Amino acid sequence: MSRANRWLLPDGVKEVLPPEAARIEGLRRTVVDQYQAWGYDLVMPPLIEYIDSLLIGTGDDLDLATFKVIDQKTGRTMGIRADITPQVARIDAHSLNCQGINRLCYSNTVLHTSAANPLASRSPLQVGAELYGHAGIESDLEVISLMLTTLTSVDIKHPITLDLGHVGIYRGLIDAIELAEDDERDLFNLLQSKAVADIDALVTAMDLSEQSKTMLQQLPRLYGDTQILDQAQQVFGEVSAQVSEAIAYLRDLANAISARFPQVTLYFDLAELRGYEYHTGVVFAALTPAFGQAIAKGGRYDDIGQVFGRARPATGFSADLKILAELSDQPQQQADGIAMPLEANLSADQRQELWHTQTQLRQQGQRLVAQLEQQTKPEQCSQQLVWENQAWVIEAL
Repeated sequence: MSRANRWLLPDGVKEVLPPEAARIEGLRRTVVDQYQAWGYDLVMPPLIEYIDSLLIGTGDDLDLATFKVIDQKTGRTMGIRADITPQVARIDAHSLNCQGINRLCYSNTVLHTSAANPLASRSPLQVGAELYGHAGIESDLEVISLMLTTLTSVDIKHPITLDLGHVGIYRGLIDAIELAEDDERDLFNLLQSKAVADIDALVTAMDLSEQSKTMLQQLPRLYGDTQILDQAQQVFGEVSAQVSEAIAYLRDLANAISARFPQVTLYFDLAELRGYEYHTGVVFAALTPAFGQAIAKGGRYDDIGQVFGRARPATGFSADLKILAELSDQPQQQADGIAMPLEANLSADQRQELWHTQTQLRQQGQRLVAQLEQQTKPEQCSQQLVWENQAWVIEAL
């Protein structure tokens, strides 16, 4: 790299400068304080871990997104985290070994080999919360409520839509129909891309009953408002208890969310298979017209801690705080400080008193900026300290 372009950053990696950095840090503190007010304890997992624990139970997507390096001490492969959820699962299962309900939250940078979508950063500031040890609808409702409250706390004023799905519908349908492994793999890939016409063609060629074909062809068409749940019950009928229970679960969850957040629009996509490799129940995402991708997402993943010896019930969500900051209506505030005089012009008594005064003011949360040159006043200061009546007092500049 030539000297002329050494300042360039990698594609998809951005630095955050003043005053935006201060605004994001303020939002981070607001979010973490909120999580702790809900009973979630803050954890700080390491940036890098051995790859065999970092990628457990999360599927190929996370593997591809993770940078790998060789530990010079052991020769083992290590990964720079691309998602914090596996780390928190390890902490719950091994480091804390909590027997009851465990609530954990985090706020740390992650790194991706490539951006998750065209609008995403390769170095998100991931914030999130996870609840372990409870398998009922109450914990899913708590986590979704906390996610929606997070969006409110950072002043996202844009309308919010909550996208809801349940992987149990697809799993129950595939199991009941007893779809061949190759056919299931092809169907799954087409569902991921929402290729309805190709799905119709694939299903038509399968050796299945007409009823089974109809159900598979209808699955990618079942999206929309709450009426979709009624339609799904009619289409799938009594194909399996797992499918019926998943539909009923979504209905009960949606009713509870609507009661708490009547301003949030609910949208259902029963063919949503995001994170299918590790999600075991409800999946959800928050969207807004101001951004082309989900701004927060999560779901239930009861088996993620199995490799650590504890496949406890688990549900949680995460978001990129940098994206939330872009969508936030909180204004950027220029730092307003108090200018201190050039100490070279002061007597010994004035300097000593100035030290005591600035220490007290900083402890009170004031920003004081020292003048280091004769002709230059510190920038972003609307006030100054002046010597009056044997004491330092604040006056406007």
